Formats: sequence, structure tokens, C-alpha cells
Amino acid sequence: MTDDVTRSITRFGLSRRRALQTTAVAGAAAVGFPRVLRAQEPITIRIAGTGVNAYNEIADKAKEDLGFNIEYTVLTSDDVVRRAVTQPRSFDLLDVEYWMIAKIVPAGTLLGMDTSRVEYFDQIVPIFTRGEMPDGTKIASEGTAPFEVSYLTEQGGRAFADGATEFMTAIPTVYNADTLGIRPDLIGRPIESWSELLNPEFAGKASILNIPSIGIMDAAMVCEAMGEVSYGDKGNMTKEEIDATLAVLTRAKRDGQFRAFWKDFNESVNLMASGEVVIQSMWSPAVTAVRQQGVPCEYVPLKEGYRAWASGLAVPAHVDGRMRDAAYEFINWYLSGWVGAFLNRQGYYTAVLDTAKAHMTENEWGYWMEGEPASEPITSPTGDPIDDAGAVRDGGSYWERMGAVACWNAVMDEDRYMVRKWNEFIAA
Repeated sequence: MTDDVTRSITRFGLSRRRALQTTAVAGAAAVGFPRVLRAQEPITIRIAGTGVNAYNEIADKAKEDLGFNIEYTVLTSDDVVRRAVTQPRSFDLLDVEYWMIAKIVPAGTLLGMDTSRVEYFDQIVPIFTRGEMPDGTKIASEGTAPFEVSYLTEQGGRAFADGATEFMTAIPTVYNADTLGIRPDLIGRPIESWSELLNPEFAGKASILNIPSIGIMDAAMVCEAMGEVSYGDKGNMTKEEIDATLAVLTRAKRDGQFRAFWKDFNESVNLMASGEVVIQSMWSPAVTAVRQQGVPCEYVPLKEGYRAWASGLAVPAHVDGRMRDAAYEFINWYLSGWVGAFLNRQGYYTAVLDTAKAHMTENEWGYWMEGEPASEPITSPTGDPIDDAGAVRDGGSYWERMGAVACWNAVMDEDRYMVRKWNEFIAA
């Protein structure tokens, strides 16, 4: 299936309108649009986000290719939402997760991205544009699926459109299927279910992330796997389901199950690398970071499926003129392949697969995307070894991992109630 992913994406033909728009954008670049920007004072783009994609290597490459200076502001997930709603003039681009968008759009602080200015729009995986996998399979509906919050009714609007429009809330960049991270050397047996997070065998050596909108989803996967709680929709729980879920977690906490509750990416890395924790909620780049230290760490496929997330780049409503032009140029560059390949090497999936593939070796693409055994050692985005020749990616291929998504990170109707009850659990 070497080219299956690429063929599935590119088989969707361009509409005549889209082809004309894409040709116009590409033509503008060909006649020197970047040079027009470079002829003026150097541009600095301030990007606010969680920091998971805030690599100096990406900033350096943007400087080399575009002449732009990139300044990152690294925030917790909740602070990204808070900053976007209350201080939108403090950044020029927002690296935002899709569950956050549901909280931000009603404030009217996002521009709404003109899709005709996005050169690779028609090559974006239809998870975002149609709500389906590249082969046409509908994605999981539980939680806040990206397609539900992808489009605005109008530019600068405060309401989501029911279907596709010309204005996207954000231009998607990366996404992934999340699961539990483990220390296989310290556990010594297979881990196959979310229920293992609350297994008393790991008392004092387990951790769950303390970001309510994400942590509650991991908790629901655990409670459902244990048979403790049944949900109508894990991504939109009733008050009774929230109470039942957090009651299970509170009992486990009082019994000493949890070593820590982490909010910060580096916290999760340190907990796992030190051996203080042997099983926990984890993000793909954190697993990569642990492996870069030479410490065994696995991102295990679980029989109940994955919790998925996605992120994109959004422009605040006040950005205009030259800075808006620069933002679109940066986004087009971001989707053109180099960044996608860089982030794929930490275990993410890029929104435009075929451009990323062009910047990866056959060995890398086979390992990260197709679930094939590595023909030679696999390295991280920064060049550190993370897997040996013959190794297979945790969870297998793109289709096996994204096809097994059970729910998406979410904002619930009872979000305020959930956050209050979650904080009570943390304080218990």
C-alpha cells in the first residue's frame, strides 16, 4: 500500500473554481509575492500555542525560506483559550486545537480563514473538510470532531456553519490518535486496555493529565473499559455521567493510584523518563522525547481505540494588511511539506499528506505512515535515534491508528459543570 494514502487524498479532483483559485495563488508566488514582503522591513510573526509544535528548527527554516522571524509564546491548553478570547492582539497566529475552537469562536476574535488563499486547500485530508477518512469512511462522531467546528457562516462570524463554506476557523496542520504511554521495561507485560490506568498493580505509579477537557475524555475511556460507566456520548456527557466518571477517579485518587496530575508536556516526559510513573496519559512527542533520552517508552494500541485530537493555525480578527498576507504565506509554507515531514517524525500526521511524503525517505514514510518495519534506524525530528531497524511503529499504520479512533477531544454542553467537578476531583 505504498501509495494508498497519497492516492486516496489526490483522487478528489479540484473544482473549476478551486483550480482557478489555486492557480492564482500559485501564480502570485511564482512572480515574487514573497519577494514583495521581503523588500520591506523584516516581518516577525508571533505564534501563541501549547508549544508542542514550537520547534526552533521550524522557526529557523521559516527564516531561511521566507525571511520571517518567528516568536513562540508557549501556554497551557486552558491559557491558549483564555489568551485567544481576552488578549487576541497579543499574537499574530494561534496554534489552536479544535476543541478549543468551540470555546473561542463565540467571542468573535478569530478572522475566519479565506480558503481561496490556501494553496494546498484541496489536498487537505477530508477529516477536516468532509468529516471522513481519505477512503470515505466517516470519522468517529463522539466528541468535538474537527469538521463540526471547521467552518464559519461568514468571515469574522461567531457561529459555525453546518457544512463547508469559504471561511475556515483554522487551517489544519497536524492531528493524531492518542493513547496511554507506558514504560515496558518496568511493567514487563502487555498493556491492552485503557482500564489498566486504574489497575491497583500500578498504584502510585500512574498519572492522568490535568487539562479538564482532555483529561475527562481519557477518564471516560478508562471508566467505560472497566465497565463502571456507560455513556450515551463520551464527548458530550450528562451531569450524571460526569459525576459517575469523577467518582471513579476520586476513589482511585484516595486509594493512592496517582503519582501526579500533569499539565505541562515536559512534566509528562520527566515523570516517565525518571520511572516515577510507568503508565499515564501521554502525547506522541512526549513519547519521542523519552526515547531520545535512551529510555524505553511505548505508545500502546488499546482494544477500546484511541482518543484523537487535531490542531491548526488561526488568525485573529484584527490582523490585516501586510501581516495578514504574511500569515497566509506562512500557512502555505507550513503545508508545503518540510514542516509536515518534520512533525511526522515525532509521530503526528500532517494535514497534507502528499507534500510531507515528498520530504521523507521511503524508510520514514513506510515506518510512520504504513506500519512497515524500518529498513534502517528511525530518528526523531531533531535527528536523535528512537527506533532500530526492524522496528514497527506503535499501533501500526495511518489507517490502523486513525481508523480506530473512538472519540475526539471535546467541549461538552455541560462544560462549566464538568470543569468545576474536575477541579473538585483534583482538590480531593
